Amino acid sequence: MSLVEINFDGLVGPSHNFAGLALGNLAATANAGKRAHPREAALQGLAKMRANLALGLVQGIFVPLDRPDEDWLAGLGSTMESADKALRANAFSASAMWAANAATVSPAPDTADRRCHLTVANLVTMPHRSHEWPGTLAQLRLAFADTRHFVVHTPVTPPFGDEGAANHMRLCSNHNALGMEVFVYGQPGGPYPARQHAEASKAVARLHGLDPTRVIFAQQSPAAIAAGAFHNDVVAVANERVLFAHEEAFVDPTALYAALREKLPEVAIIEVPAAAVSLADAISSYLFNAQLVTLPEGGMALILPTEARANPRVWSWLEALVASNGPIRRLIPVEIRESMANGGGPACLRLRVVADPATVDPRFLLDEARIAAIEAVVAQHWPETIAPADLDDPQVWYVVREGRIKLLDLLDLSELQRASG
Repeated sequence: MSLVEINFDGLVGPSHNFAGLALGNLAATANAGKRAHPREAALQGLAKMRANLALGLVQGIFVPLDRPDEDWLAGLGSTMESADKALRANAFSASAMWAANAATVSPAPDTADRRCHLTVANLVTMPHRSHEWPGTLAQLRLAFADTRHFVVHTPVTPPFGDEGAANHMRLCSNHNALGMEVFVYGQPGGPYPARQHAEASKAVARLHGLDPTRVIFAQQSPAAIAAGAFHNDVVAVANERVLFAHEEAFVDPTALYAALREKLPEVAIIEVPAAAVSLADAISSYLFNAQLVTLPEGGMALILPTEARANPRVWSWLEALVASNGPIRRLIPVEIRESMANGGGPACLRLRVVADPATVDPRFLLDEARIAAIEAVVAQHWPETIAPADLDDPQVWYVVREGRIKLLDLLDLSELQRASG
């Protein structure tokens, strides 16, 4: 079986708004209370998916979750009508659009039973995300239902916070080969929460049946978390044999790099020095929250937010990197400003699954015609804008729910209509 990397992007949901719920996510909190544009946000995400298809990549999709989440509120003895503004905003969140937090994925070459394992993230650290996992799990169980090739796990038991693939990297000579899996965790004590717990990472490695000699647990730098790198993928990204990271991403980069070189001698470590690009520049531009992808014609590309191109220090460093004729050959800026304003770049929007596309439920895979059809639904049924006061309006709740139902009908995914989370 030939395995390829499939990028499953989360479609920005019709409830996309700027409530500023994510402590430590500097963009999200800075834009709290502003007017959001759900329709434009979803169309920007779809344009990125179309651009990936044009590169020859395999592209998948996850659909928005049911919002507002009345089931979650009911468990708290509340409803949208009776909830206070803070609780109502948590129930309305569209944060599942950032599919990098949907699950952690270990491809078949790495696991004891030679099946691809996915563990849905519990996201317990943030209330607005803590109720995503049931709806996400329902999608994963549909998309990866073929138990000959996939195992889908329920979340790691709380209180150990798990935020999925945003804190996990895989390095290998190629996608079909045995890899090294790097789990990055944080330690509490800084000004912002460390969302990935070491015990959660260890649990996922055990659940996936990984060879302990092919697993590395690395601590994220407290300085990076304090600077706004709430997930590791804001300061580091890996693909096949390349690790692209900021100098201040990890507590002990020397030990991490040595361990990688011992197990994967061909690894190429590209470290961006803080003297050239500060943590502040890296985080504001989302330089590392890029999709580092292998191109069908060879070489790799960085799919970056346009904010990276707008920062002269970041862009000049990247241009010099490409000119050096290393493994990263192309820079591809994409416009996703609505997602960026809520704290999520290109890498946040996608979950990477190495698998044979023929083993995936085709309803979750995209081609040009399906993207165009989804765009038509979004253009007709997603709200043009959502202001803070709109979260109190029952008519907006109805429009958001109806938009999602129209999308599920289009994709023949009606069994997800009642999936909460």
